[in-house]
Amino acid sequence: MFSPRGPSLRELTVQALSSVERGYDLLAPKFDHTPFRTPASVLDATVEALSGLGPFEAGLDVCCGTGAGLTVLEPLCEGRRTGVDFSAGMLAQARAAHPGATLVRADARALPFADGFDLAVSFGALGHFLPAERPALFDGIRRALRPGGLFALVVGVPPPLTSPAHWVTLGFDVVMRVRNAVWRPPFVMYYRTSPIPALRADLTAAGFTVRSAPLPVAARVLDGGPRFELLLARKPAAAP
Repeated sequence: MFSPRGPSLRELTVQALSSVERGYDLLAPKFDHTPFRTPASVLDATVEALSGLGPFEAGLDVCCGTGAGLTVLEPLCEGRRTGVDFSAGMLAQARAAHPGATLVRADARALPFADGFDLAVSFGALGHFLPAERPALFDGIRRALRPGGLFALVVGVPPPLTSPAHWVTLGFDVVMRVRNAVWRPPFVMYYRTSPIPALRADLTAAGFTVRSAPLPVAARVLDGGPRFELLLARKPAAAP
């Protein structure tokens, strides 16, 4: 499906009936040939939006997958770049694509870092976390950042009710809820469980100061409206 180099329908079905970790291990070799990978236009727009907010020394890509976020950190961070993910298969792909980065296998809800990074980014991962899991995720990212560090989170703006995309994402979430009610292990992936106001509230509760920034025009839909929003969550600087 998707392209000659992408996964087949059978492969996607096997993935969907697996756990999240096992599913991504299976999908990893073909992941970059699917629409699930964050588009290059969004990555480029994020680099542009963050370029004036540095300088940054060390960068962290949370739920790095095959390393899309590492391509954002590369031009922004003067020092080391680290990616963290719990799928060994996805990390193997990231390691091949980004040999200069440090890749760590860990659960993003229990990040093994403290005060080590100036910039953290994450792309396309929020749907894998239930709302009750977000506080642990955001607490771990705050701990991983140095005082004054920045967490940049790209969030999709919900499509309008009249858009076909609204009904596609709604239908997908309904199917996944039914699947998880009748099949084990669960596969947590939902499009509509991370509304922007809730994310802002959770980030604020985790101790961040939060503001939004528009992405440049390359990341906009054809009608000119924003398709993505960049949440900028700043860890408080250390007291003098």
